[in-house]
Amino acid sequence: MKTHGVGKASIQMDLKTKMMISIIVPCLNEEEVLPLFYQSVEALLPDLGAEVEYVFVDDGSNDGTLELLKAYREQNPAVRYVSFSRNFGKEAALYAGLQHATGDLVVVMDADLQDPPSMLLEMKALLDQNADIDCVGTRRTSREGEPFFRSFCADLFYRLMKKISPVALPSGVRDFRMMRRSVVDAILTLTESNRFSKGLFAWVGFKTHYLDYPNVERQAGKTSWSFRQLFFYSIEGILNFSDFPLSIAFVAGLLSCFLSFVMTFFVVFRTLILGNPTSGWTSLMAVILFLGGIQLLTIGILGKYISKIYLETKKRPLYLVKEKSDLSIIEGKNNQKRL
Repeated sequence: MKTHGVGKASIQMDLKTKMMISIIVPCLNEEEVLPLFYQSVEALLPDLGAEVEYVFVDDGSNDGTLELLKAYREQNPAVRYVSFSRNFGKEAALYAGLQHATGDLVVVMDADLQDPPSMLLEMKALLDQNADIDCVGTRRTSREGEPFFRSFCADLFYRLMKKISPVALPSGVRDFRMMRRSVVDAILTLTESNRFSKGLFAWVGFKTHYLDYPNVERQAGKTSWSFRQLFFYSIEGILNFSDFPLSIAFVAGLLSCFLSFVMTFFVVFRTLILGNPTSGWTSLMAVILFLGGIQLLTIGILGKYISKIYLETKKRPLYLVKEKSDLSIIEGKNNQKRL
């Protein structure tokens, strides 16, 4: 009986001490690259020194992504998936993954292998050896393989954010990171519907160590991000973490008022002092068009911020789940730990 008690106690101790890592992977039409990603991560598990659960989030894929995830689930109980009713966007997929992750450490990474799985070993080693580090993030040191204009705009975005946002957003920062549970819990308290994860990761604080690596090209399939989508995504990032556009509208209003006073003084001076009244409609139209442009710019900026307030007041869910897998082995163990 004593031996049986010791065995039970050792099992409970193992459940308490064994490190668990959740790997969140947003997926949108990743049928071609998903097998490569899964095999790459599986090959690392013996060296990772921890139990791993996969949390795949299918963001409304219209290829065979969901069928692949179901097949992986049948082969491996540590694989979990959440499938949306439609495409809700990567931000919603990331949030859903964080909500469903149960590990002591949580990883966010893409399936296209532009986030090298081999870096997981270095990330975990850093967290194991440095109790004061709460998160290990990543930064790209180069953007080789991307169109020049796209790289230029990305660099411009990060430079601009450093100037106008109170939140420090390192240049080239990626969503790819490994976080302690405390960081994840803090992020989950931010329930806003207008999300920009790079900014949210920085806003919650916590000590973050960054690993630099060169750009890695997508291994298979096609990216779902067009230049247009990236452009509007960057606009959302600016609006979510800076009121600088409102300052632009304010300064533009002051400038237009100043110029109108100068123009009025010039016209009065020319008419009363020089006796040479301004004739013609060209100058008048120029002034009207200038002021009209300033007004439209200001209204547009205000409209963007008001629209965000409107969307927040609706309190709609960030996503709707069509189907998802049952509990993983790891989540079952976490439930035992809580009991």
